[in-house]
Order: sequence, then structure tokens, then C-alpha cells
Amino acid sequence: MGAILQSLGRTVLAGVVLLVILVLATGAHVGVSHAWWTFFMRWLHVLSGVMWIGLLWYFNFVQIPSMPKIPDEQKPAISKVIAPSALFWFRWAALATVVTGLLLAFMSGYIVAALGLQKPFTAIGIGMWLALVMAFNVWFIIWPNQKKALGIVTVEAAEKAKAARLAMLTSRFNTMFSIPMLFCMVAQQNGGLGL
Repeated sequence: MGAILQSLGRTVLAGVVLLVILVLATGAHVGVSHAWWTFFMRWLHVLSGVMWIGLLWYFNFVQIPSMPKIPDEQKPAISKVIAPSALFWFRWAALATVVTGLLLAFMSGYIVAALGLQKPFTAIGIGMWLALVMAFNVWFIIWPNQKKALGIVTVEAAEKAKAARLAMLTSRFNTMFSIPMLFCMVAQQNGGLGL
């Protein structure tokens, strides 16, 4: 077991194997219907969304508030190793969440109604628009500015500080948007709650 858990790749593979065993043991009818493929897309959407919002909240609830407490000589471990890796997974999880969400809406037949904020898909539509704005922010504001802030792209010290602030504020904006976005996603599964 130690050999499995010491490698992230083997851990993830073990999770997939465990899932396959669970599905086979329960006699699930895998891949035999449109409903199953819609469920599978929803599962992928939730999986990538957990990664995306989990990392967003990690940055905002853990990393950003902790940085002033870290001694200067230890900060390069965050800015040169941890943050670039976390930002890699963060931006690709954002893209995967958007793509799987749009595919799910298409497969379920409500993509046009949701994006048009038509009843009874207003709640999910609002959630989708919030997520689209957030994903745009990740790829076109946060990531380009983080590259400057982390020294991946070389800029003057003043521009580096400005980029770090803009990336942080945009990340905080996304944290703010994530709260109603998640509410709308769950609300739709519960009849829209009047939205």
C-alpha cells in the first residue's frame, strides 16, 4: 500500500481501479444509455470543479494569507515550486470544468435555455455565466499576471508588484463569484429555488 500512496500517479490509478471495481460489483449498466453518459459527464464536471474551486480556495484561504508569515528566505519555495504547480492544475481544472459543464448542458438539452437565462434553467444559467467569467479571469488575468509575479516572465520590480496585486484581487473576485456560482449549480438540482 505504501508504494501506491507514495506516488500521486499510482494513487490516482488506484482510485480509478477502485471505482471500476465498485461499478462492476454493483452491477451498474456502464455506457449502455444516454443517461449513463450524461451522468458520467456530470461526474467529470464535478471532479474537475472540485479541483478548480479547491485550488481557488487554497490560494485565498491558505497561501495568500500565509505569505506574510513566511520568512523571506523560505518564500522562493512557494513562488518557484508550489505556486507554479498549483497554478498549472488550477487553470487546467478551470478549463476542464467549463468544457465538461458545457458538454453536460448540451447532452442534457438545456445549453441554449441556460445560457439565455430562460426558465426553468435560470439558476444553472446564472451559475454557468459566473463560471465563464471566472474561467476567463483565470486564463486571461490571473495567469498572465502570476507569470510576472512569480518571475516566469521577467519584468521590472514595480510591474511585478502591480501584477501580483492584480492577480490577487482577481483571485479574490473569483472567490466572491464562486459562492453564488456554487449555490446556483446546486439550486438547479433542487428545482431552481425560484431563480
